[in-house]
Amino acid sequence: MHPALETLADRRFGVFTAAEARRAGYRPDEIRSALGSGRWHRLRRGVYVDAGRWATVRDDVRSRHLVESVAVVLSLGSGPVLSHSSAARVHRMLVPAAAGEDVRLTDEAQWREGRGYRVARASLPADDVLRLAAFSVTTPARTLVDCAREWALVDAVVAIDEALQSRRVNRALLVAGVLGARHRPGVGAAARAVHLADGRSESPLESRGRLVLLGNGLPRPELQVELHDARGFVARVDAWYEEAAVAVEFDGRVKYLEPRGGRAPGEVLWLEKRREDRIRDLDVRVVRVAQDDVTAGGRLVTARLRELLARRLAGPRRFTVVRTPEPGSGQAGAA
Repeated sequence: MHPALETLADRRFGVFTAAEARRAGYRPDEIRSALGSGRWHRLRRGVYVDAGRWATVRDDVRSRHLVESVAVVLSLGSGPVLSHSSAARVHRMLVPAAAGEDVRLTDEAQWREGRGYRVARASLPADDVLRLAAFSVTTPARTLVDCAREWALVDAVVAIDEALQSRRVNRALLVAGVLGARHRPGVGAAARAVHLADGRSESPLESRGRLVLLGNGLPRPELQVELHDARGFVARVDAWYEEAAVAVEFDGRVKYLEPRGGRAPGEVLWLEKRREDRIRDLDVRVVRVAQDDVTAGGRLVTARLRELLARRLAGPRRFTVVRTPEPGSGQAGAA
């Protein structure tokens, strides 16, 4: 490929137009030959990608979607802005399979649908739009609010939790985004998702498990609480009920089957057992919640927790609690 065309395409995940190829010196018959021989892959009328680049992305959902998003933007012109699930993929957010594969865009002037894309008509204040090399995209906060207006509540909370945890966004921006969307359909769902979200959640299992507990009528737990004894730090627990001194651990299989740091699964299991022994030595009760518990609706673990929460910890406490602030909040506390 001509270096000038290759440089231009590299800024767009490999995508370029027929007009750009002609400006780089390719004759119409050369373009037809490149397409006919399979060296270039046609994404849309007059929009192409090098076949080698296409082969590397077509089996990866996110990468393929980004390439197809650029192709749609180039075919529609400069007006539409990538938004909703497409913008979420650009920002590397957690996108549920239920969001579908259509390229999603927003335009202030038009609503339209076409093959593989949907354009919503809505206002786009300058503060809600970022300009990237190949296209414009809604900001992380606007993107999450738009997605939460449409997605299932659980999927929206999982995505917002992860975005808060990774500091792609902060709570103040999300609240402002909800207020800015107050006249748009589904804004109530977005407001509920933002209210339920917590950036201290460190995995989708923790997010989903927390919602299962709330859905079964349990109080909202504190997250990522540190327990200290007279000698210092003992452990950080995923969720915590203060009055009853009950810790909840959301236990994913991957921690044991694919341990980090080169550790063997047996070593990880042993260290986890020793850690839990130290927690229990403080008279803290521990309940573990696995993915199977969440999938089943959490009835058994909820019953166990309800029983424990009904009994406050008797006697003096042999530990202190240090609370973890939500990322970006700048607050911390101890008790």
